[in-house]
Amino acid sequence: MGTDTPPSSDSTLRPPTDRLPLVRLEGSHGEMGLQLGRHRAAQVNAMIEMYRRLFAEASVELGIDNWQEAILHAHKYLPFAEESTPQYVEEMRGIAEGAGAPFDDILVLNCMEAITSDALHLGCTSLAVGPEVTAGGSVLIGHNEDWIPEDIHNVFVVHARPEEEPAYLAITYGGLLPNIGFNACGIAQCCDSVYPSDARVGVPRILVARGVLAARTLSDAIRAASNRNRDAGYNHLIAHESGEMYNVEVSARRFEMLPSDDGTVAHANHYLHPSMQAIEKNSGDLINSRVRLNRARHLIAARRGSLDQAAIQAILADHMNYPQSICNHIVEDDTPLDRQQTIASLIIDLSARTMLVSWGTPCSNEFFAYTLEP
Repeated sequence: MGTDTPPSSDSTLRPPTDRLPLVRLEGSHGEMGLQLGRHRAAQVNAMIEMYRRLFAEASVELGIDNWQEAILHAHKYLPFAEESTPQYVEEMRGIAEGAGAPFDDILVLNCMEAITSDALHLGCTSLAVGPEVTAGGSVLIGHNEDWIPEDIHNVFVVHARPEEEPAYLAITYGGLLPNIGFNACGIAQCCDSVYPSDARVGVPRILVARGVLAARTLSDAIRAASNRNRDAGYNHLIAHESGEMYNVEVSARRFEMLPSDDGTVAHANHYLHPSMQAIEKNSGDLINSRVRLNRARHLIAARRGSLDQAAIQAILADHMNYPQSICNHIVEDDTPLDRQQTIASLIIDLSARTMLVSWGTPCSNEFFAYTLEP
């Protein structure tokens, strides 16, 4: 499968232990945020401090002079969030209270991509395969979460039971709202950063993505991903337990649905639909994304009909084009804004309602199973 061992000089960060911590939440949105903040206060505050340092080190590249300016920018997005997704603003307020952190700091974390105009050019890789191509007829989703290496210490799994929404199982880190996972209605979501030129002030995309986990139908999930008041967008890889799956490519003013026509979908960090490509910003900077996507497609095709959890794990651990491979590793001479690695890797089995998660790069860390309990 091409999963060569990284060189001995590799300095990719390792997690502090093998298995990600699990946080259980239930109740109203405010109560769930409060529980999350209390359980993961150290991680929430560590993330705040890390981003404060990032703003100090890279203020010119980020286009924001200091943390106080970041807060002022983040507050531009708050009225849109309060009008369109007030329940998730309550979750953020709960996180702040539970962690003993200012709400303004939590707001900045969840608006980071918007207020920095996507200066953090970081990548993820997502894929899904349906019953017609898997070994046992299951629906499998794979995702590598590539982000700032230091955030590896802040990752955790959330098992949540909201009062008025489906239960869900997801990963997140620090003070960010959960959005990568699946819910009790058999809907899974992975998010890949994309770079549209039509970004505007609106509902922060993390809150938009959080709404997908609340969907009870596939249509509801796509409708949530394309929230009409959004600030910009992700690619939302959305899969249903029936085997229906889509890439939903979103910008501030456009979205396109790319359905699977062969039982597979995959995505990285560049737009695929021609109408979305027309508004892509800095397409020439996304060559690594194109290589990762092509590699994922080739690896999926090579195992068509025999794809299982082990095959998905091997794809996620692939090192072709190392270090900016599907399994992403640190490049030491990168600038602070370009340093990245896979901080978590996951495989969702929608048929079994389980999520296998590797803490850190999947090439060198074990996958552990988490189950969405009935």
